[in-house]
Amino acid sequence: MLKATGATAGAVGVGVGVGTTALATPAAAAGASFAHPGLLHTRADLDRMAAKVKAGAEPYTAGFAKLAANPHAQSGWQPRPAATVYRGGGTPQNYAALYKDIHSAYQNALRWHVTGESAHADAAVRILNAWSGTLTSVQGSADRFLAAGLYGYQFANAAELVRDHGDFELGRFQEMLTRTFAPLSDDFLVRHNGAVVSNYWTNWDLANMCCVLATGIFCDDKAQVGRAVEYFKHGAGLGSIKHAIPVVHDDGLAEWLEAGRDQGHALLGVGLMGTFCEMAWNQGTDLYGYDDNRFLKGAQYVAKWALGGDVPFTANTRRKGAINGWSGSETVTEAAPVNPEMIRPIWAMIANHYTKRRGLSASYLTRIAARSAPEGGGGNYGPDSGGYDQLGFGTLAFTRDKATGTGTGGAPSPAASASAAASAGAGSQARPQGGTAVTPSASASAAASGDLAATGSNDVLGWTAATGITALAGGLLLLRRRGRDQRESRAQAQ
Repeated sequence: MLKATGATAGAVGVGVGVGTTALATPAAAAGASFAHPGLLHTRADLDRMAAKVKAGAEPYTAGFAKLAANPHAQSGWQPRPAATVYRGGGTPQNYAALYKDIHSAYQNALRWHVTGESAHADAAVRILNAWSGTLTSVQGSADRFLAAGLYGYQFANAAELVRDHGDFELGRFQEMLTRTFAPLSDDFLVRHNGAVVSNYWTNWDLANMCCVLATGIFCDDKAQVGRAVEYFKHGAGLGSIKHAIPVVHDDGLAEWLEAGRDQGHALLGVGLMGTFCEMAWNQGTDLYGYDDNRFLKGAQYVAKWALGGDVPFTANTRRKGAINGWSGSETVTEAAPVNPEMIRPIWAMIANHYTKRRGLSASYLTRIAARSAPEGGGGNYGPDSGGYDQLGFGTLAFTRDKATGTGTGGAPSPAASASAAASAGAGSQARPQGGTAVTPSASASAAASGDLAATGSNDVLGWTAATGITALAGGLLLLRRRGRDQRESRAQAQ
């Protein structure tokens, strides 16, 4: 038996507002000041990494070896800043230089904290200063919002690691974030690029939520942080938690909406929600545990599904299109097929929070985190932008000893609920999922929408699995058609 909560089961986005009202700011935003460093890594986290690697402790040393071998983590990296960054069709796309430089800054800064080698700190500062002294705008198609969200939160995290370095231009970097990245992300969460609120899938919202939260913390903007947290809880778009995870089951699993789309985007969304929760946790706000550990149940669901296990899926219809423009809908009836060998560096952070910080049982998270270790970062998961959507290196950064008290990290630590503990389970025998039946219905061609993206960029699907197999968009579509053809053949034979 299931409990339909949040977005109404079977009708995602139908009858929801169009997302043109301003984001609400809670009366009491997060505390009077913010802890620094305090995005994905606190001072205690950084000290733990350094001490464990120095002591030769596993799996930290394996995680650090992955970092040290990455070409982006080398102190000789030279930045390639641009005044305008473009992402999306019809523009001179140059955003690859941006995300590669961000990952180099982050990796060098992390390497500096672990080893104390100043050349890596200098490299990170050189990269970040070059961009804050050059970049003035992010442009392109609808994908400009993905660029603002993904690279805004990553930029803030890289800079947070060197914010106290004597040569780092802190004020100038804060100005760049507040002028160039945060306004785009804030605007997307309010207006959704002129689209109906459910037009953009879960990961679009989550990327921009991460940017608003991360830049708000980095720039000590209480109102901005408050807006991000409020949107996570009650936002109208598909990235808010009850829309991203619309159905909770009594067995402790909760359906992830984008599992009906494809594996790559579902993993991206889980990684982004984990990133959002971790940054909030480090500032004293427990979103990991929000709504009876709803994210735990959704992450367990995706982990089981990604491992090849059978999961339930409630059919839903998503409205698409522009306000006062073309319109349509898409109905998804079952979870998409998966490649159990697809590896993303998203699991160590989530698994360690629930099982080590909170002491909860999460068997699927534990299994998939172990299978994914040691986690790498940008440059380890394929050459396209999808391989750079997470900062990664979770084995090094988030492995931790089991907490002996009620919680760490400065966040509230409510008692674990019995229903959260039920999210363990032995799991089913791994097997590929059946195909996904998607029924589009539109009154006009999507091409009529101008820069409106109906489904988002497919670049994220160019992800390399552990075996070296690349899960391309065409391959997933082939799997879907093949699964549908097999079902139709069986039906005709019966």
